[in-house]
Amino acid sequence: MIIAQTPRLQLRHLKATDTAFMCELLNDPDFIANIADRGVRTELDALHYLADGPIKNYKKYGYGLFLVELADNNAPIGLCGLSFRESLKETDLGFAFLPQYRRQGYAFEASVAVIRFGYTVLNLKRIVGLVAANNVASTSLLERLGFRFEKIVRLSSANEDVLLYS
Repeated sequence: MIIAQTPRLQLRHLKATDTAFMCELLNDPDFIANIADRGVRTELDALHYLADGPIKNYKKYGYGLFLVELADNNAPIGLCGLSFRESLKETDLGFAFLPQYRRQGYAFEASVAVIRFGYTVLNLKRIVGLVAANNVASTSLLERLGFRFEKIVRLSSANEDVLLYS
């Protein structure tokens, strides 16, 4: 299911056939350092991650993380989407891209499309951004999107404090 298109990108629901891409992205050292080590090492692990994460969230909340593809050839380049954080009762904008697709404006372009989708299609009242304090690139992107620092929070799934932008 396609949820948004931009001149350069297409965003769609993740599916079971996206396991190879998920293995590559989730094992990127920057993903592990700045987001989390999801413990996904094989395509079977990725299949379980997809089923228990994004695909389950589409059914439960009507949204989740979406695959970002190049519009001209459908090559997967990253993730961008919305995650409901039970412990905070907040919807979080999330994004992660393969190294070769960073610093080209794709994360900004995809995030704008996801935010628009969240407010206009899903009728969300609020979208936040959660970011590790040392993740300068993501903090900068959130600020370019118009988010501002609100407070420090601790996610129940992590032992570290993160910055909440709204």
